[in-house]
This record gives sequence, C-alpha cells and structure tokens, in this order.
Amino acid sequence: MTQRYAIGPRETAGMTSAELRENFLIESLFVAGEIELVYTHYDRMIVGGVMPAQQAIALPSPENLKADYFLQRRELGILNTGAAGTVTVDGTAYELGRQDCLYVGKEAREVTFASQDAAEPAKFYLLSTPAHAVYPTTRMTQAEATPVTLGALETANQRTIYKYIYSEGIRSCQLVMGLTQLHSGSVWNTMPAHTHDRRMEAYLYFDLPEGQRVLHLMGQPQETRHLWVGEGQAILSPPWSIHSGCGTAGYTFIWGMGGENQEYTDMDPAPLTDMR
Repeated sequence: MTQRYAIGPRETAGMTSAELRENFLIESLFVAGEIELVYTHYDRMIVGGVMPAQQAIALPSPENLKADYFLQRRELGILNTGAAGTVTVDGTAYELGRQDCLYVGKEAREVTFASQDAAEPAKFYLLSTPAHAVYPTTRMTQAEATPVTLGALETANQRTIYKYIYSEGIRSCQLVMGLTQLHSGSVWNTMPAHTHDRRMEAYLYFDLPEGQRVLHLMGQPQETRHLWVGEGQAILSPPWSIHSGCGTAGYTFIWGMGGENQEYTDMDPAPLTDMR
C-alpha cells in the first residue's frame, strides 16, 4: 500500500503538471491478479482496485495500518466496474454484477474477491474510511440504487446519478459512495463546480473509449489546475478543491467521500463567473 500526503492550496498552486499527477492522480488501479491500495492522508481514506484472474484475492492487512486485520477499525465500499464477480465476507458470498455495490462494515475479518470468468474479470473499486461503529454488510444493485437525473443536453451535462452508500441508502459511519453516468451527447460532469470543506472526495473515471481522455479540473475556484485522466484512473480531490471534468467522449465515474458530514447536498457552489 502506497501513501499520499495531504497538500494545501498554496503548495498546489506552484506545482508542475508532473507534480500534480504525482500527488493527485492514481494512474494504475486495476492489474490482473493483483490488489492495489493507496492511503491518502485526506480524511485517512484508502482508494483501491482489485482485478481477480484465475485465483481469488484476499483483502490484506498492510503493515502500516497497524491493525490485526484490514477492517478492524475501518469500513469498506466496493463497486464493480467490470464483469460479474463475487465478494465473500466472513464466509458469506455476495454476487456483484456490473455497477453493483457492496458495503462491508467494521470488524469483518476476511474479505476475498473473485471473478466469475477470468477471461472477463470483475474490476472491484474500493473505498475505505475509518469507522467508529458496526453497520451490517449490505449489497445494493444498480437497479436498487437511487437515481437522480440532472443537467441538460443543451449544456452538455445531462447525467444520471446513482446513490448507494449515503444517509438515506446503505448506512455507514462516514463513507458516501455512488456513480454518475453521462447521457449520450454529454461530456461535462459537476458543472457548475463546488467544494465541500468538510470532506474529501475521490473520483474514478471509467467506460472511456480507447484513446479518449477526461480533462479533470481541480484547485481553488480562483486558482484552478487540470489533469488529463484515462480509463480506470482515479483522482484524489482535497476538501478545498473543486472537482469537475469534461471528456473527449462519454464516460462514467464513481464518486466517494469521507469526512465529518454525510449529507449528499453538503456543498459550497463555485459560480462560473468567479472561476479563474
């Protein structure tokens, strides 16, 4: 498990493109037969990816967690971005189709990931935050999620948001998680942009056609920066930063948050006229 340290807006304003990518972009999350984990000091969130091949993969307990097992003091959100797979939690198997979600509560000891077909593997995206209480392990399919359609084709930002782990859905201590699918002809997400100083956010971009990219915007509203993001890559978004993007083609992204407030609408708008 690698680590990323918290960086403030003053330091970020002077970074080169290479430095921005080194600190805020996770370029490789899905490697066949492996599990990748990144620990960020923004709200102590762990971002990960698991792509099982022939063998099941167990969730490890990295040494720098100083824990007997991974979820001893943590909770975990799992969202499948690939083909069908299975997550087994303390002996109970949960089948996850494409874009299905599983919440695993604190104190679950054994978690393993498997693909139903190694030729078409599952791709499990992981978000984990510290937890203070035990909530039950719960599966939610995309069909059971709460859809909300926002934006318009005229502004190239028509999109449907599916909420899985949040105050009115799957209960958690602090983790919030869902995904957004852009409608045909739309390329913008989350515009007008916003910040939420009470929680950080992570974005995973996927379903990008080969050779296409998303231009992800970050930074303070009056001091914006950008990152070019490819298929299956993730962004760490600090609490002080906007988070928005525009693709060269359609795409889907998973958003996840950790912090002191779980309310989905907890955000501070950044009017377009104030952006710099």
